[in-house]
Amino acid sequence: MKTVRAFLVGVAVIGLGLLLVSLRVNPYAYFAGYVVLQYVIIATAWNVLGGYAGYVNFGTPAFFALGAYTAIFLIEAFGAPLPVLILAGGLVAGLLGLGIGYLTLRLKGVFFSIATFALSVVLQTLIINWDYVGGAKGYTLIRPPAPFFGSWAILLFMVMVGLAVVTVLVARSVERSWIGRGLAALRDNEEAAECMGVPTLRLKLFATTLSGFFLGVAGAPFPYYVTYVEPSSAFDLNYAVNALAMPMIGGTTTWMGPVIGAVLLGTAQQVATVTISSELNLLIVGVVLVLFVVLAPEGIVGLVRRLRHR
Repeated sequence: MKTVRAFLVGVAVIGLGLLLVSLRVNPYAYFAGYVVLQYVIIATAWNVLGGYAGYVNFGTPAFFALGAYTAIFLIEAFGAPLPVLILAGGLVAGLLGLGIGYLTLRLKGVFFSIATFALSVVLQTLIINWDYVGGAKGYTLIRPPAPFFGSWAILLFMVMVGLAVVTVLVARSVERSWIGRGLAALRDNEEAAECMGVPTLRLKLFATTLSGFFLGVAGAPFPYYVTYVEPSSAFDLNYAVNALAMPMIGGTTTWMGPVIGAVLLGTAQQVATVTISSELNLLIVGVVLVLFVVLAPEGIVGLVRRLRHR
C-alpha cells in the first residue's frame, strides 16, 4: 500500500511539473527548477553510498562529469538522442562506481574519501587531454529545435522532474528493503555486520554502482543545459560540496533528507544567484552546514523526529 502511495505521489509531482509548464512562466524559472531538481538527484544518489552505507564520497564531480562527457561523446560520434544519452551516461558512471567499489574494498573512512577525490582529479586530467570531447578548450553544443514543448528550457525541466521522481522512488525502495537494512548495518559496524552474515562486499558494490549510475544520469543532460561544457564546469567543486551538505542538512538516514536539503539549499542558492551573486553559493552552503552540524546533527528529519517524541 505504501509503495502504491509513493508511486501516486511521484505521478502527482510529474503532474505538477506539467501544470507549471502550462502556465508558461519566466523561462529562468525552468532553468532554476532544473538546477534544484538536478541537486535532488545528486544528493539522493550520494546518500545511497554516503548516508545508507556510511562511505563518504568526495568524487561526486567525477561521476557527474562522466555522465556529461559520455553524452558529448555519443553526440559527437552518433548524434544520439537525449534518452540514449541519459541511459548511457548512467551506465558508464555506474560501471565506474562498480570499479571503484572493487578497487577500494579495504579502504574505510577518510581513506575511502581521499580515494574518491583522487578519482575526480585523475578523470579531470584525462578529459582535459581528450580533444575529441573538447579537451581543455571545452565543447560547444548546437542544440537542434526542441522536439517537445517548443523550448529546451521547458523540456529539460520536465526531463529532470521525471528523473528526480525515479531516483527518489528507487532510493526509497532501497531504504525499505533488506538491502537498506544491510547498508544500515554496514554503516553502523561493518565488522559486526560481517560476523552476522551480512554480505557487506556485495552491498558495498551495489551502493557504489547505484550511486554512480544516478550521478551519471544527473550529468548526462548537462551539455544540453549549458551548451558549452569545459572540464572546470563539469568537475565543479560545488557538486562535491552540495552533494555532501544537502543530505546532511536534510538527514542522511532517510530518503526524505536529501530531497528536503536539496530543495531548501538549491532554492536558496538560486535566489542568491538572482538577487545578490552566485559567488555566495558556497558561503551559503558553508554557513547553513555549520549551523546544522552544531544545532541539528541529524538534519531536519532527525530534528523533527526528536521534537515529535518529546
